[in-house]
Amino acid sequence: MIRAYKFLMRPTTGQRIALGEMLRDHCSLYNGALQERRDAYRHPSKTSIKYGMQSAQLRDIRAFDPDRQGRWSFSSQQATLRRLDKAFAAFFRRIRAGQTPGYPRFRSVSWFDTVTFPKDGDGCRWDATPHDRVTRVRFQGVGHVKVNQHRPVVGKVKTVSVKREGRKWFVVLTAEQDQPEPLPETGSMVGIDLGIANFLADSGGEFVPNPRHGRRAAAKLEAAQQALSRFPRCKAKDRTRNHQRAVDKVAQLHGKVRRQRLDHGHKTALDLVRAHDFIAHEDLKIRNMSKAPAPKPDPEQAGTFLPNGAAAKAGLNRSIADAGWGVFLTILHAKAESAGREVIAVDPRNTSRTCPECGHVSKENRPTQATFHCRACGHIAHADTVAALNVLRAGLARRNASTV
Repeated sequence: MIRAYKFLMRPTTGQRIALGEMLRDHCSLYNGALQERRDAYRHPSKTSIKYGMQSAQLRDIRAFDPDRQGRWSFSSQQATLRRLDKAFAAFFRRIRAGQTPGYPRFRSVSWFDTVTFPKDGDGCRWDATPHDRVTRVRFQGVGHVKVNQHRPVVGKVKTVSVKREGRKWFVVLTAEQDQPEPLPETGSMVGIDLGIANFLADSGGEFVPNPRHGRRAAAKLEAAQQALSRFPRCKAKDRTRNHQRAVDKVAQLHGKVRRQRLDHGHKTALDLVRAHDFIAHEDLKIRNMSKAPAPKPDPEQAGTFLPNGAAAKAGLNRSIADAGWGVFLTILHAKAESAGREVIAVDPRNTSRTCPECGHVSKENRPTQATFHCRACGHIAHADTVAALNVLRAGLARRNASTV
C-alpha cells in the first residue's frame, strides 16, 4: 500500500528564497504550456497538443533559459507538465459526462504551491545525509534542507514533493510499504449518522459533539479580513510590509482552523476503527447539500424576486463546511483500510424517518430535529440514533447481498 508522510522543513534564508524561485519557475512553465495549448487550438487547424509534445521541448527550454528553467530537475518539470495534462484530461472527462466543465486556468505565483519529484534520487534525495543527527532532504538547485522528522518513514520512498503553506515549507513523501497487520477483531458493528447539532451519533446511542472550530474563530477571522480589506488589491511583489502582515494573519487563522478539523477527524476516526470491525455511514453528497437555493422570480413584477431562504441556507452551508464531513470520511476510509476494518456507505434517504421497531416510514415520525416519535407504534428515541440504527441495518443488508 502507499502511505503519505508530511514533515515540516526548516530552510535557511537562502534556501527559502531558492524554494520560492523554484515554485515561480515551475509556475511559469505551467502557464507557458497552458498558453501553448490554447493558442494551438485557436489556430484554424485546431491542433491538439499532448504531454509528449511539450515534454520533448524541455531540453530546448532549459538550454535557452539556463539561469531559470535550467536550474531545476528535469523530472520535476515533467511532473509539472503532467499536472497540466491531468487538468485537461479532467476537463474533457467532465464534458463527456455532461457535468459542468472548468477549463484549466492560469496560475499566479501565490497560488502555485507544490512541486513534485516523481522519483527519490532523481533531482531530490530524502535523508540525504543519513549519518547526520538531523534529517535533511536535498533538492537540485536548493541544497540540503533540514527536516523536522517527527516519526519514522516506513517502506521505500517513491515520490517527494515540496509544498508551501503560508510562510511554512513542508516535504511530502509517498512510501510503498507492505500491508500492515490488521487490528484484532472486536466483534462490534456500528452505524454512524453525521450531523450539525452533534458531529456524529452512533447506533449505540453515543454522541460526538460538534467542535465548530470555524465558528469559534469567526470573530478573529472577521477582524483579520476587515483589516486586510483596507489595503488595495495588488500583486504580492507590490505589497507593503503591513499589507503582507495582514495577508499572513488571515492565512494563519484559516490554517489553524484547517488543522483543528484534521486533528478532530483523525481522533474520531481512530476511535471508531479501534472499537468496531464494521462501520456503516451515509453516502452523503456534500456538494449538493451545500448548493445555494435557486432564485424565485416574482411573476407579478418583472426583474424582482421572491424570498427563497438564501440567508438561512447560507448559514446552514457554513455549518456543513465547518463540520468537515468530507475530510472525516476520507480519513475514516484510509484508517479502516490500514486496520483491516470494513466500511460501507449506504443511501441516506429516509434513515431518520423510518421506525427501527416497526419499519413505518413517515415525515411525521420526526416532529422536531432531535426527536423521533413513530406514529404507528409509538416508539420514541433520538432522531440521530434512529438514523444510525437504520444506516447500520442498511449497511449489513448491502454487505450480505454482495457476498451472496
